[in-house]
Order: sequence, then C-alpha cells, then structure tokens
Amino acid sequence: MSLISTSSDATEETPGGAGSDLGRVIRTLVHRLSEDDSALPVEGRLPGFAGATGWLNSEPLTPEGLRGRVVLVNFWTYTCINWLRTLPYVRAWSAKYRDQGLTVIGVHTPEFAFEHRRDNVIAAAGDLTVEYPIALDNDYAVWQAFANHFWPAIYIADADGRIRYHHFGEREYAMTEMAIQQLLTDGGADAIDGELVQVTPGGLEADADWPNLRSVETYLGYGRTTGFASPDHPRFDEPHRYPDAPGLRLNQWAPVGNWTITQHAAVLNDAGGRIAFRFHARDVHLVMGPAVRGGAVPIRVRIDGRGPGDAHGLDVDESGSGTVAQQRLHQLIRQREPIAERLFEIEFLEAGVETYCFTFG
Repeated sequence: MSLISTSSDATEETPGGAGSDLGRVIRTLVHRLSEDDSALPVEGRLPGFAGATGWLNSEPLTPEGLRGRVVLVNFWTYTCINWLRTLPYVRAWSAKYRDQGLTVIGVHTPEFAFEHRRDNVIAAAGDLTVEYPIALDNDYAVWQAFANHFWPAIYIADADGRIRYHHFGEREYAMTEMAIQQLLTDGGADAIDGELVQVTPGGLEADADWPNLRSVETYLGYGRTTGFASPDHPRFDEPHRYPDAPGLRLNQWAPVGNWTITQHAAVLNDAGGRIAFRFHARDVHLVMGPAVRGGAVPIRVRIDGRGPGDAHGLDVDESGSGTVAQQRLHQLIRQREPIAERLFEIEFLEAGVETYCFTFG
C-alpha cells in the first residue's frame, strides 16, 4: 500500500505509449532540456544502504562501490498494489540499461509484520521476477536515510553519486526513463537507445482503470481504518460477533460473524465469517493470509449475492471459490465493462485468517 494517493488523471501516456505523439513530444522536450544542467537539478547525495538488515540477489552495495554507475533506488513492499503496477517498468529498465551503466536497487521496506520475514520476501521476489539487488530494510533505516515517505518511490543518482531525479507513486514512466537515458549519456555511455521500453502488463501488474476507480485503499485494523459501517460499534482487541450489515453505502465495509479487530488486522475467530464492501472499481484486492504459517483457508467470493463468473480475479474461480494459503495481496475481482457500483462479499469457510487491507484498480 502506498502512503500517497496516486493520481487517477489520464494525462500520462498509456503504458507502452512511447510511440504516441505525446510520447514523442515529451521526449523531444526533455532532450532539448538535457542541454541545460538545470533540467535535472542536484537534489543531494545518494545516502547509502548501511542500515539494511540484509541483501538478496547481491552482496551489500555502497555509494562508493557504485561510483561511475547510474543508480535507481526503488522503495517497495511486496503487497503494495501501487508498486506492483510499476514493477513491469522497473524490471524492463533494469534489463535494458544494466549493461550500459544502470544499477537498480529495490529497497524492501515492509508495511505489515509478515513482510519482515526474509523467506516471505524471497518467495515474493521469485514469484514476481525481481532479479535486481534487493536491500532488506526491516528497521526503516534506509527509508529514513532517504527521508522517504512513500511506496512506491524512485530516486535516481548520477554517476557521481548525486540524486538528480525522484518520483513518488505510479505513472510518469516516460519521464523517468528519459531521466535514466540522460544520466547514462552524461555519465559517458555510448549509443543509448532513445526508444522507450514497451511493456504489456497483465494480472496484478496491469494499470488501474483510472476513469472507473472510485474506491480507495481501506485498512481493516483499527489503527488506520475508514468506512467501518457495522450496526455494532467495533470492539478493539477482543472477539465480537458482528451482525449482518444491510444498506452499505459506497466505500463502506462491515465484518459479519466472530471477528477480533486488532490495530493492524481483522482476525476471524470462527468459520463462516464474512466481510462485505460496497465498491466501484474494476479490481478488488485484499491483503490477507492464514494466521498460522502453513495454514490454508477456503474462501467464497460473491458480487451482488452471486458468484463472480467472468469477473473473477486471479485467486478465485468463476464460482468465487479459492484458498488463502499465503500472506500476500490476493486479486478477487476483475470486472469487465460496464463498471458499476457493486456489493462485494468474501466468506471464509474456516477460521484462522488475518485480513489487512482492501485495494482497488
């Protein structure tokens, strides 16, 4: 999840739109500006990664050891849908430019407790094909060194170790790649291909349906929740049997059954519990997982009281059936047009699941 609400406007070119008129115009302007040093101002020095609690895919890296290379630092956490939608571009930039002087470093700063587990990050990196160096930032030391506040965030340092560009949130892919190209050229790289990468994201990585996105990231723990609309007031840190919640309005949610609402999650105590959410978006995602490692909880998803059919997401079938066996983001709904306001419900057929956050796309 990002700590920034990413823009839903459509001014950025569509993914893979490097060949569009808008893409060519932007590229021409940036190339003209690149003749002036003020086009990419110096924002400070690359802070370094001394606070990292471990590394994946690499030995520990330092600004001194990276001198002479352009460095793209990408802050992420593996359940963040906003980061997942930027991943195809970061992955493609690493592949295209690493032999021309670019090093991509993914700083994994976890949001939820289970994201601190090294084996969970290793599994996620493998599933998502994150093959560039990963600095594990469990103590938020690298996050603080950069004075960062967002997932995802990109900082790009030039060959002299000076930060020259940053971007928070999604989109702006063309501008970010052109900054990479400029800094590689300034650093002495020869024959940089000026065409922008072409990606066709699918699944969780597909761009959001911004014009139809009217539902927002919603946490289920009492520390950050909004939109709670059960007829009963929430009981914090204690079991409570919540009744049905008819008449939910847009972006309201309610637990049904025996739940414990903790600061960070809603935890189901008995089989048959449900969560209802009235939403307006193409996609519905839920960060959740079994409370006991190695557990598996069968689920059933409904839209307006029926199985999702061809609106099912990656993690359920047309009947709405699926299993929660990992602590991660699950895609439950991907609607086809027309997109309308609908009532989403997820039922857990066994106890022992922790639910953290809804996101939409």
